[in-house]
Amino acid sequence: MAEKPVCIATQVPEDEDTHKEENIRCLTMLDHFGFECLPLQLVNKSIQQGFSFNILCVGETGIGKTTLIDTLFNINFKEHKSSHFHPNVGLKIQTYELQETNIQLKLTVVKTVGYGDQINKEASYQPIVDYLDAQFEAYLQEELKIKRSYVKYHDTRIHVCLYFIAPTGHSLKSLDLLTMKKIDSKVNIVPLIAKADTISKNDLQMFKSKIMSELADNGIQIYQIPEDDEASALVSVSGHLPFAVVGSMEEVKVGKRMVRGRQYPWGVLQVENESHCDFVKLRDLLLCTNMEDLKEQTHTRHYESYRSYRLKKMGFTDVGPDNQPISFQEIYEAKRKEFSEQCQREEEQLKQRFMQRVKEKEAAFKEAEKELQEKFEHLKRIQEEETVKLEEERRQLEEEIIDFYKTKAASESLQAQSGTNIKKDKERKK
Repeated sequence: MAEKPVCIATQVPEDEDTHKEENIRCLTMLDHFGFECLPLQLVNKSIQQGFSFNILCVGETGIGKTTLIDTLFNINFKEHKSSHFHPNVGLKIQTYELQETNIQLKLTVVKTVGYGDQINKEASYQPIVDYLDAQFEAYLQEELKIKRSYVKYHDTRIHVCLYFIAPTGHSLKSLDLLTMKKIDSKVNIVPLIAKADTISKNDLQMFKSKIMSELADNGIQIYQIPEDDEASALVSVSGHLPFAVVGSMEEVKVGKRMVRGRQYPWGVLQVENESHCDFVKLRDLLLCTNMEDLKEQTHTRHYESYRSYRLKKMGFTDVGPDNQPISFQEIYEAKRKEFSEQCQREEEQLKQRFMQRVKEKEAAFKEAEKELQEKFEHLKRIQEEETVKLEEERRQLEEEIIDFYKTKAASESLQAQSGTNIKKDKERKK
């Protein structure tokens, strides 16, 4: 705020009216008074804390995402080129600390990797949707903490999505329509026609009209620039969206000055020449006039929608069953009671299932024990029968042995008697 001069007049005699102006002393105030200093306090506080801005670049490999980001911030971030042979769609996240004069900016750039390179493109949008939801969920969890620290917290919610459209000149691809339809409720979409120098001016204007018509027919909501803001009104939505952009960090000599552009056999395309492309309009929209509005729309519209959905899913509401306002404490106590009752019910169910399984196991064990007992009795009977049979065989064997010894003794006796008789006969003959 500029310093205000204060004029102090000294007392002058009436006869010296002609010299009044010469005796007026003008003093300059060195400070401000009153609440008119509030904007200055906010500016100083914001400068001390710094600013953050998060950009999501969605587009096919090689369509010029990295080159455009380099051109927007006039910095060569020196990133490696992506390959066309990724099996799935991924995201590459880079955070940079930038400074312009005394303004610090934490820039986070998220780029798709392998987008549109797969044969089956059915779920190519899913990693993008998951990432957007994950950033909302991280911020929601920070809000729900008892001790929050928004100053130190790095807000990674995406503020703007630069959707790069291939310069076909015909119409949007089904993948473009499907992806934008899935993310238009989660992020501010700014459609871009990449490499717009490959299309003639007449075809480019027709292509723009066709794209806007297809977006409207499919109910896709893109970022709406607030026309009531004088600075924002400088960038007219109706005549320039989607922005036809060309990126280049090369300096080309045009006349006596060096400009950023591309050298062709037919001439030079100047990136910052508004008659050649819409790069300047895009840069002014993102960095000069609407950065804060993009961040505000992300918080008040997209994040609030996600937050409302998540809290309703958890059972929170603003009114009770009688359509009367209900406090957060009442909802918490009701949910706590409901959760406690649910835990008790589940505990009872677990106990019943446990007792049922114990009874089933006991019955199974008893049945197995019965089967084992019956098998044991059967084997015992078989053993007893075998024992009896063996005893009978042993008795018969013993009887046979006794008979054998008797027969043997009788035989020996007969042999001995026969020998005696023979001896007597011999003696008798002599």
